[in-house]
Amino acid sequence: MAAPVDDMFSLCVDPCKVTSSVEVRFIDNVKGKGLFAKRTFKKGETIFVERPVVSAQFLWNSLYKYKACEYCLRALETAEENARRLSGNAALSLPHPELCRVRPELHQACPQCQVMYCSSECRQAAADQYHRVLCLGPSEEDPDHPINKLKDAWRSVHYPPETSSIMLMTKMVAVVKQAKDKAHWQKLFSHFCSRTANEEEEIAHKLLGEQFRGQLGLLHSLFRAALYDDHLSRWFVPEGFRSLFALVGTNGQGIGTSSLSQWVHACDALELPDQQREQLDSFIDQLYKDVDKETGEFLNCEGSGLYLLQSSCNHSCIPNAEASFPDSNFLLHLNALSDISPGQEICISYLDFCQRDRSRHSRHKILRENYLFVCSCSKCMSQMDEPDVTSEEEEEGEAEGETEGDEMEDEMTDV
Repeated sequence: MAAPVDDMFSLCVDPCKVTSSVEVRFIDNVKGKGLFAKRTFKKGETIFVERPVVSAQFLWNSLYKYKACEYCLRALETAEENARRLSGNAALSLPHPELCRVRPELHQACPQCQVMYCSSECRQAAADQYHRVLCLGPSEEDPDHPINKLKDAWRSVHYPPETSSIMLMTKMVAVVKQAKDKAHWQKLFSHFCSRTANEEEEIAHKLLGEQFRGQLGLLHSLFRAALYDDHLSRWFVPEGFRSLFALVGTNGQGIGTSSLSQWVHACDALELPDQQREQLDSFIDQLYKDVDKETGEFLNCEGSGLYLLQSSCNHSCIPNAEASFPDSNFLLHLNALSDISPGQEICISYLDFCQRDRSRHSRHKILRENYLFVCSCSKCMSQMDEPDVTSEEEEEGEAEGETEGDEMEDEMTDV
């Protein structure tokens, strides 16, 4: 009989294979646990694929008609529908429509509340896991329903660009409320990083922004009114509510899905004569220009999820792995950015690509404010002698220097 799979690996696709490839180890009281390779991974290799414990589309993203499967976040618009909406061109026709992977004929709505899913499998999975608790039935559009009040309150304090959603917290509660084995799910959630009370408070207020510090109490009262459960009473007291905020704030992984992006990637893979390739590339380039002019940078269905194994990955400013969503749903693929040797720690970056290029002081400022730690990766250690100024201050200093230089040049010319 096979040994039971450790909780940390339980939501991986092919968990037995993953357990033979990586391991979670305790490092120290500062870093906590980390993920380490048990075998060699080559650059570009997939380390593991994982489903989230819970995931949710961002509330503003949903309100702005980015249509996604309520369960797996797969885009529900066809590539052509998506391109028309984002470009503002209702008559737009995409070439090679057969490359679109969205199948509207498979979409299903919850018969009670009409929330949409990309397939019967997703609708059933949501119903089995949490949706029976969260289904609002005919009250789905009722602004006075407690859950809708909670959503509206969240939108009023957490504007785009969105980084988190209170719906992750509501789904955590709903999963436990609906589960037969409540202790199992509570144990899964306990694996995520926990913080002290002061840190939880700091993360909660960082998520809301300084101008909304007083709104935490309102969100707490609405959360309690909408979802209170005796089995989870510790999550509904003020300290427990802040701990949920901290858990979501430090462990939430952003998810982006797009039918248009999938179509573009499929077009890129087509083998075409040179002239046809040039025409298609030109069409796509112009489409993105039109989308940028009409919509800006918000192109995807966006949300966030809690991933057990991925949450054990520590940060590095020079990561050797990164998360992606090539299936255009909530399945997270962790891929090697460089060759990784057995025994080496697998690190991701909590910063985006542009942030990683900023000064050590700027990177530390972002990490301290959002994740409450000071990075000591090899890049940061090698830059210890850099001045303690942010990238913005450096740029301002350079601009001032250029201005002073220009004035001196003018004065010398005048002379």
